[in-house]
Amino acid sequence: MEIEIIDSHTGGEPTRLVLQGWPDVEGNTMADRLQYVQENYDHIRKAVVCEPRGHNAIVGALLTPPVNPGSLTGVIYFNDVGFLGMCGHATIGLVETLRLLGRLNSDEVFIDTPVGTVSAKVGPDNSVSIRNISPRVHIKDLSLNVPGLGKVTGDVAYGGNWFYLVNSLSPEISLNKIDELMATCKSIRNALKENGICGDDGHLIDHVELFSNPTYKEAHSKNFVLCPGNAYDRSPCGTGTSAKMASLYEKGLLGIGEKWVQEGVCGSVFNCSLEMENDSLVPVISSKAYVTSRSTLFLNEEDPFCWGI
Repeated sequence: MEIEIIDSHTGGEPTRLVLQGWPDVEGNTMADRLQYVQENYDHIRKAVVCEPRGHNAIVGALLTPPVNPGSLTGVIYFNDVGFLGMCGHATIGLVETLRLLGRLNSDEVFIDTPVGTVSAKVGPDNSVSIRNISPRVHIKDLSLNVPGLGKVTGDVAYGGNWFYLVNSLSPEISLNKIDELMATCKSIRNALKENGICGDDGHLIDHVELFSNPTYKEAHSKNFVLCPGNAYDRSPCGTGTSAKMASLYEKGLLGIGEKWVQEGVCGSVFNCSLEMENDSLVPVISSKAYVTSRSTLFLNEEDPFCWGI
């Protein structure tokens, strides 16, 4: 089995776009297709992004035919431990990759995801601005006791994935503090699970986000995001920033049309704002992505690690 891929990164966070070689996916909606892939091709997910071909920071993107008239494509996002409803950095990487391949049919395109249709627009400098699905705050100022940390307060919010946005801690966020930041976030995530705190319909809160003062002078905040599994987001996190802006809006700290610059742990930034459309919040997130390689993955079933580690 051979799978053609193109790798890119957005703000340091990698995206692996599957071009061809993945078996056909069935389903009339993107949610149906996601379920089909989960039930039938989870082993291929692991083979594409897990070691020895990948690592825990890679987000995969599987293209499908669109489900809505006018959309360019459908996409299913996945990582080393499962699947994602939406991924901001990967959408930017996807659009830049398709632009490089000459596959965009206009400067603004629509992309169907399992949680809704998003749009993306390519700027004159080849930056990509995405209009994400509408974010929301599920539980505001939720406090819980975390072993080793004590009382922690934050917001449970949704931006395409579920987040706990920590408000009561402001640690030093830098690459030389990764071990401490990971330990803090995992302790909080474990406490959320142990206390039965979930998103809508029992959805697991699998992202935890910390904030501190920025180092980039034009940024408003610097963040550290624990992703599902044992990885952290190298970028400022598109869905996490969407959730953060919804939280700020709920508290009267960010208005419609106001600029929000989010810095990530590696120092990259997303330029963002909120818009209102049909009484719903619309996060706009802009950044650049860079294609890094194109290759073929060989899946040989005689290989004991064919389906990943």
